[in-house]
Amino acid sequence: MISRRTFAAGAALSLAASPALANPLSRLFGRPKVDRERFLPQEVDVSPDLPAGEIHVVKEDFFLYWTLGNGRARRYGIALGDEDRNYTGVLTVRRKREWPSWIPTPEMVRLEPEVYGPYAKGLPGGHPKNALGARALYLYDGGVDTYYRIHGTPQPETIGTGFSSGCVRLTNDHVSELYDLVPVGTHVYLF
Repeated sequence: MISRRTFAAGAALSLAASPALANPLSRLFGRPKVDRERFLPQEVDVSPDLPAGEIHVVKEDFFLYWTLGNGRARRYGIALGDEDRNYTGVLTVRRKREWPSWIPTPEMVRLEPEVYGPYAKGLPGGHPKNALGARALYLYDGGVDTYYRIHGTPQPETIGTGFSSGCVRLTNDHVSELYDLVPVGTHVYLF
């Protein structure tokens, strides 16, 4: 079962386990094989102490939980960013968009100009290379946009890996389902 204590412990463990999240050699030799069945959405048991209507991201396991109450949650497989590119803490969903447009941050372009430079002016929603995919939940710290998102991905094969500039990514089908469940104002716990 997952509890708040498990999330806090997971944050500490994720620092120790972060090399497992993203292997820099994966860019040279390909991504590790991932058991896709494991990452399909399913209803699971969690701590009965967790109230309904929260998102909990357990980074070390590559899962996002949408709490349903009464000790149950809907669990989704996710992809994350490379080591040191993931947010830890509590954020709030302040905006939601269907088929959002996307502009890589200046930091993304600076760190990986060969990857993000061609898209520096952005891509419209629905473009096959748009990194935000079908839906996006925009995460804020207080009133400040963190530029950290929960969103779809045009690369579903990355689910279960740490392989990007950050953010929490689901397949487009799964993020569309989650999008319909999550209201603006939802708290997101990332550990």
